[in-house]
Amino acid sequence: MKKVKGLLRWALLAVMLVGMALPGAAQRYYEPHFWVGGHAGVTLSNVQFSPSVEQQMLQGMTMGLSIRYSEEKIFGLIAEINLSQRGWKEKFDEGDWEYQRTLTYIQVPFLTHIFFGSKRFHGFVNLGPAASYMISSSISSNFDYMNPGSIADFPVENRSNEQMAMEVKNKFDYGIIGGAGIELFFGHHSIQLEGRYYFGLGNVYSARKRDVFSASRPTSIEITLGYNFAIK
Repeated sequence: MKKVKGLLRWALLAVMLVGMALPGAAQRYYEPHFWVGGHAGVTLSNVQFSPSVEQQMLQGMTMGLSIRYSEEKIFGLIAEINLSQRGWKEKFDEGDWEYQRTLTYIQVPFLTHIFFGSKRFHGFVNLGPAASYMISSSISSNFDYMNPGSIADFPVENRSNEQMAMEVKNKFDYGIIGGAGIELFFGHHSIQLEGRYYFGLGNVYSARKRDVFSASRPTSIEITLGYNFAIK
């Protein structure tokens, strides 16, 4: 995992360096353009636990505001502020047990925006870092998750159950976002559809050697529909 994190950091640094260099090299040829907009959609998330936890994707929501600056024919920068839900849903092979934990974050991504196409239609790719702060954590369950061992027929063996009752230790999270989509233009207006993947590098729970989990990193798939307006 250390090697993966190192490669991701080097890749992110390379993208940011390219992003800073391209606008400076092209500013004599293209006028800057600014777009502001909003977006909303759904999230499908889980948490990468180590040791692993049997789980399903948890459905949530995301919404936010964005500002986009472009000075190149194919390149721009995006800053956003989002309200985004992540978390996980426990998977039980037997019984009608239900447990899910929803973690709600304020997220601030800073993305490079690479686009291609015509004046009316763009395909695009977004990539960059994001920092998040958890503002709430909620649990939905149909059993006593604080003491599952006292419940008859509950599957306490051959699975991890500690995560259900543990308190969140790290409200701050950081990671990398990669996304792709399409955008349709109508004069000074546009509508866009985007799919993203968020790879978290922080841990929800404490990850010291004596702790239960050595990793508890949130990840999510996001699908959003957005509207943008050109202000310059």
